[in-house]
Amino acid sequence: MTKGYRGAALGALWLGLSAMAAAAETPGITDTEIKIGQNAPFSGPASVYGQISTAESDYFKMINEQGGINGRKITLIALDDGYSPPKTVEVVRRLIEQEQVAILFQTIGTAPNTAIRKYVNQKKVPDIWLGSGASEFVTNVKDFPWSIPFQPSYRLEGQMYAKFILATKPDAKIGVLYQNDDLGRDYVAGLKDGLGDKYDKMVVKSMSYELTDPTIDSQILDLKASGADVLFDASTPKFSAMSIRKVADVDWHPLHIIDSNGALVKPALTNAGLDKSVGVVTAQYLKDATDPGWNDDAGMKEFQAWRAKYAPESDPANPVWAYGYTMAQAMVVVLKQAGKDLTRESIMTAATNLPKNTTLPMVLPGIEISTTPDDYRAMKGVRLVRFDGTMYKLIPE
Repeated sequence: MTKGYRGAALGALWLGLSAMAAAAETPGITDTEIKIGQNAPFSGPASVYGQISTAESDYFKMINEQGGINGRKITLIALDDGYSPPKTVEVVRRLIEQEQVAILFQTIGTAPNTAIRKYVNQKKVPDIWLGSGASEFVTNVKDFPWSIPFQPSYRLEGQMYAKFILATKPDAKIGVLYQNDDLGRDYVAGLKDGLGDKYDKMVVKSMSYELTDPTIDSQILDLKASGADVLFDASTPKFSAMSIRKVADVDWHPLHIIDSNGALVKPALTNAGLDKSVGVVTAQYLKDATDPGWNDDAGMKEFQAWRAKYAPESDPANPVWAYGYTMAQAMVVVLKQAGKDLTRESIMTAATNLPKNTTLPMVLPGIEISTTPDDYRAMKGVRLVRFDGTMYKLIPE
């Protein structure tokens, strides 16, 4: 062997070993697998959101049957945290340190994500499309660059409700009910942003509740007694159902605005009573699978075909299925854009560089999806809708 040939051979060997070492340094990624971790509330006060994880798993099953992403199959490991932040910390540590996942995906809940964010970023593990719209996850990018949400911010949503109130009921007397955590407070901050210097005059009563409260009857009674003719309700499904029922029981008829998290037809409105829910206003960014107006839409046909084959247990009236389906699609977009040489860094780079022409079949028309390293707000807007007793209908802009 000549000296030149020997040098070339050794160089090729070194490059090969370096590539193998680089691959080995990325936990959860092999030539055939991408291991993804997730906390999910399969139990506890927000257990309805556990079906989001089920939908995502069902979607990844379809992707795997189609050959995966660049030859790699997706393995989703979802662990129950009961929507309890201390438990979330426990299961996320297990996912990263024991299960050796490559990335986290759709970690559900505002308080749970706040609890794990520092640890996840210290470990430099991408947390892609975390399941919260709290503004804190898009305003502190420099300190927590490894955590990126997808859905519109709660604060932006609150601002839109304020704009709607000013346009339709400029002399409104507003009663505010909010969940006493970052979710509820973010919506209230958005309402304050939107009302500006009119907030103190228009809001006649503001009351909170805790996730552990067995009832919110007293809060509803106090808000009615305040003379409010608008109820701004920043809550989650269990409590929004309680508020709808109690409002009806005490013969109060305010304009009832409920945030997008709490206003799910199933279980919230169904549990409260669809007749009692008529007139509820909320925000949406996904097409309603129960609205026949979307029957001929290509994206809806694709979703319904997936449901029939891969998620026959799903209920189209429960939007968590469309949400999970869409979040899983958005994850696949990132993995494809990250290319064949997957690392945690390349996946994060892909998530923070979604082009403006990014589209997803179930997202409402007119809502932009894009990200940059300086702008982690993937979904840029929402549309307001009103419940008619059967389904939500878009409110004309």
